[in-house]
Amino acid sequence: MSLTTPFYLIDEAALAANLARIDLLRAASGAKCLLALKAFATWSTFAQIAPHMDGTTSSSLYEVQLGRDKFGGETHAYSVAYSDGEIDAVIAAADKIIFNSVSQLERFGAKASHMPIGLRVNPGVSHSHFDLADPARPFSRLGETELARIEGVMDRISGFMLHCNCENDSVEAFSALLDTIEARLGHLLARLDWVSLGGGIAFTADGYPIEVLAARLKAFADKFGVQVYLEPGDAVVTGTTTLEVSVLDVIETGKAVAIVDSAVEAHMLDLLIYRESAAVSPDSGPHRYQIAGKSCLAGDVFGEFAFPAPLAIGDRISLLDAGGYTMVKKNWFNGVGMPTIAIRRLNGTIEPIRAFVYADYVASLS
Repeated sequence: MSLTTPFYLIDEAALAANLARIDLLRAASGAKCLLALKAFATWSTFAQIAPHMDGTTSSSLYEVQLGRDKFGGETHAYSVAYSDGEIDAVIAAADKIIFNSVSQLERFGAKASHMPIGLRVNPGVSHSHFDLADPARPFSRLGETELARIEGVMDRISGFMLHCNCENDSVEAFSALLDTIEARLGHLLARLDWVSLGGGIAFTADGYPIEVLAARLKAFADKFGVQVYLEPGDAVVTGTTTLEVSVLDVIETGKAVAIVDSAVEAHMLDLLIYRESAAVSPDSGPHRYQIAGKSCLAGDVFGEFAFPAPLAIGDRISLLDAGGYTMVKKNWFNGVGMPTIAIRRLNGTIEPIRAFVYADYVASLS
């Protein structure tokens, strides 16, 4: 089926391959896996994802409500800070609630006393390629660090969240982090029922030794007698989604530039935030172009890539890995048309799920 670009294209077969890896990890480790909605919340895919996971984890009221309404399973609530106006709705939608600080626990804990309560603890170590995403960066607000404060509320909580990974593709690095966590917090971990080790572990990547990770997780769970949770987000949809764009113009500015019917800031914002390039495949050939968006932002550039033939107006380009932290961040900058969301079904047919029109742009403002 032919769709008008731009559109996000989610491939069910690629998604199924990632979910098979998640099944393997869950079975071998005993860990439970929760979809991190902050990374991917395109709920038209939940019917395929949910049977392979144990529920969802959230970062806000709307996310916890989406997890409850559209995904099912366990619904974990977490936020850096809850407000008085939303805490009752959060508790009503959640199965577990995790507070970011002792002060938030003291403020709202009584309201949640009927359910499992967790505390985010910052162990002071992390694995991140980006300071922006490093939860253990200096003066981090993400989780409690003082052991005395944590020990003072142990009788009011049943679990910890220990989220300290970002794009960690090394099982050795992950295991070393756990070694440090065990040394620093082991006397507290043994008093808990469950521990969430968060997301940011790239275990669905090709070649990742899932069996080794599973053994390390199982050893951790057995040592402290806890149920381990993981919160994969990007790992669930890695390699499953493209942003399909078309060339609108080709110009020469000292280098060949192809302008496409999309915008980095509006449709793949993470590339700008982390100063990264998009990817295309095969990215080879004698003809090199800078692929740029149609917004007025001077730095609206997806990257520079090689092509086997010269690009012409109307040519289609597939920008890879446009699933995690992409659709959840899309916006109406410059009023650039929002990409349609489409799914390539297992039988190969492409089904448009949601198209966005002028009325959606108007409705996003007032």
